Amino acid sequence: MKLNLGCGSNHLTGWLNIDKYEQAHPDCVMDLEVLPWPLPDACADEVLLKHVLEHVGRDSDTFLGIMRELYRVCAPGAAVRILVPHPRHQDFLQDPTHVRPIVPEMFLHWSLQTNREWQAKGLPGTPLAIYQRVDFRIVSVTLRLDALWQRWLDEDPARRGEIDHVIRTHNNVVQEIEVVLRAEKPFDAASLQAAP
Repeated sequence: MKLNLGCGSNHLTGWLNIDKYEQAHPDCVMDLEVLPWPLPDACADEVLLKHVLEHVGRDSDTFLGIMRELYRVCAPGAAVRILVPHPRHQDFLQDPTHVRPIVPEMFLHWSLQTNREWQAKGLPGTPLAIYQRVDFRIVSVTLRLDALWQRWLDEDPARRGEIDHVIRTHNNVVQEIEVVLRAEKPFDAASLQAAP
């Protein structure tokens, strides 16, 4: 099964299109913030969250619950594609329904491998993979530039070396972030037993 969570009017053929608003005419009306989700375990081979995560989980416990449910419904190796506005772009800032900034690095907190590395090195970081028994691997991260900055880069490809600095020091540079995760299942509880 393929899940299009928070589909809005973006209905995809061959997917289960889910939204909390009946007016969006989804295949299934479901509020992602009402937990647990009425979906079976390991039912999804692919999940799309297109401009959804920034709208949910104003309360941290709710957001953590959403991530736990997302993992639960993923089949082993399921791909989760997440698209969000960059939190320092006007597209994020101007919408009063955006309640949570999303950056790619946040998903490292749900990577068991990363949590174990943090622990081994004594680094800070909330080990949510360990606490929640959720394990996602980041497969890819794509930053889509705002049209103005994309033109700036296209005019002189030598500027590519400057773009990381520009992203860190300016607003409205990256317009959209795409993160693809893979559900690592079954959860490797044995590695926790071996933890020091």
